[in-house]
Amino acid sequence: MNTERNIEPNSWSEETSRTFINYGQYIVPQRDYQMQVIATLLSRLNDSNAILEICCGEGLLAEVLLDKFPAITVQGLDGSVEMLQRARERLARFGDRFRSDIFDLASAAWRKPGFKINAVVSSMAIHHLTGPQKQELFMDVNRLLMPNGVFIIADIVEHPSDMGKHLAAETLDEVVRERALELDGNTTAFEFFRKEGWN
Repeated sequence: MNTERNIEPNSWSEETSRTFINYGQYIVPQRDYQMQVIATLLSRLNDSNAILEICCGEGLLAEVLLDKFPAITVQGLDGSVEMLQRARERLARFGDRFRSDIFDLASAAWRKPGFKINAVVSSMAIHHLTGPQKQELFMDVNRLLMPNGVFIIADIVEHPSDMGKHLAAETLDEVVRERALELDGNTTAFEFFRKEGWN
């Protein structure tokens, strides 16, 4: 178990993005299920709704949402040029229903999008912020949302006790190992996950 890797705000690199693109299917537990749950939670949206995705990555969640809701638009933000390029390629078939921009998650500059937002979604990103940065983000998102708007977050939460952290790390190790065996029939991806300190 390696618990040494903590990506500080603004330290996510293009190399980190490439690693996440290559290994995300292993290191995000039940990623497909998480995306379907988010889509289900958004099922009350009507056709004219706009969704803002914080750290859209390579566009996996946006694709699920754009497929499920044929008239919504998604504004995808990410701090990685490579992630945004992958998202644009993946989502090109949706035309102008998907728009994207580079941003700094910790900065308040992006929190004035110029259009009304019915929902804000984020998956596996907000944990990179400090406690005070999260509080500021939550207040800003609350101001951005239209009445009855929703903010849906799928993310990891740090346990306050050492014992809880240890148990969570062991559990994630086991989940990633099992996923590597399920997808590849070997533990190569899990060994990379451990060696690179992604847990």
